[in-house]
Amino acid sequence: MAGPVAGSLAVTLTAILLQRLLELFNQFAANGVKLGFILDLTVQMTPIYLSLALPASFFFSTFVVVSKLNDGSEIDAMLASGVSISRLAAPFAGAGLVLGLVSLVLFGFLQPYGRYGYQVVLNAAIHAGWTAQVQPQEFTGPSGGVTLTADRVGPSGRKLHGLFMRRIGADGGEQIVTAKTGLLKMSPDGRRVEVTLDEGSVMEQAVGKAPSLVRFHNIALVEPLGEPGGGVKPRGGDVRELTLFELSHLMRTPDPVIPRGALAAEFYSRLARSFAVPLLPLLALPMAMAAKRRRRAPGLILAGILMMSFHHGIQLAQSLAASGRADPLVAVGGVFAVFAGICLWLFLSSLERPGDTPVGRAISTLDSWIQGLREFLGVGGPAPVSRTG
Repeated sequence: MAGPVAGSLAVTLTAILLQRLLELFNQFAANGVKLGFILDLTVQMTPIYLSLALPASFFFSTFVVVSKLNDGSEIDAMLASGVSISRLAAPFAGAGLVLGLVSLVLFGFLQPYGRYGYQVVLNAAIHAGWTAQVQPQEFTGPSGGVTLTADRVGPSGRKLHGLFMRRIGADGGEQIVTAKTGLLKMSPDGRRVEVTLDEGSVMEQAVGKAPSLVRFHNIALVEPLGEPGGGVKPRGGDVRELTLFELSHLMRTPDPVIPRGALAAEFYSRLARSFAVPLLPLLALPMAMAAKRRRRAPGLILAGILMMSFHHGIQLAQSLAASGRADPLVAVGGVFAVFAGICLWLFLSSLERPGDTPVGRAISTLDSWIQGLREFLGVGGPAPVSRTG
């Protein structure tokens, strides 16, 4: 299984990372950020997406290995020599337990640190590499407290038309600036940005005071560039950044800062995803043994639908529990119990007659209907015999 697992994992992980990197390229282009941070961001993202790609790769590899044994009649030979289906499933179940522990480490510890590290590197990339250039209809800013956008931008990226800027002061006060035109200039030392605005207005709302509105013909504002990492809060403000041990500790705290339901939902969802990995061989073996060469695609499709349903079911249960509309253990545990029950039902139903499962019979019936429809429509039927006289 080592080859299929490694190959499938490499392909799946690469596809997911490439999709995310394309989004980062667009974000970097909008903010004028250099691409030197891409490698650091990729390293931080790897544990996040590896934990998602591992179960799918493990299931696909198990399906492929069992299908190859089935094609070569090796499974028939083993069954004829007295080897049971349970004994045949033992190595796959052992591999599932090992990968389940790996998944637990990924979900419980590496993924939280990866999420926080990703935010730190992304913040440093956006603010440290800002070149005072703006893309049209994109939000950007020189520091964490300043956000600006423009309807239209000149070729240099610094001549702005229809400008909107929002500034948040250190005391929490807010300032909204709008202008018909504006010009961005970088200071010679590269530490400040000067914004020259024409024909606009400033609305200022200080803390505890009434808002004020000032109109202007011309004004210049100077903003310091943000320090790398200065806009990122300490780790732990988001439940996804907490490890399993930290979640468990906060769940027992009398008055946690994060709602207890959100903590419990995150804790149980990670355990459910990790414990689901050892169950995948119970799902893959019956489907692979029942799937012949022309019926493998429906089996893989049904398995994919089941795994995606489990993934989204956990997300739905987690959302309901975090909002207080469901008990976390009941909601997340119920989804896991349904998935585990389906896997056990399929595996146990194949013990009496290997390869003959309810899913296999459904696939066979569906395949017969499709073949009958194709013959009725005259599509894919036997080739006509040509006669020459």
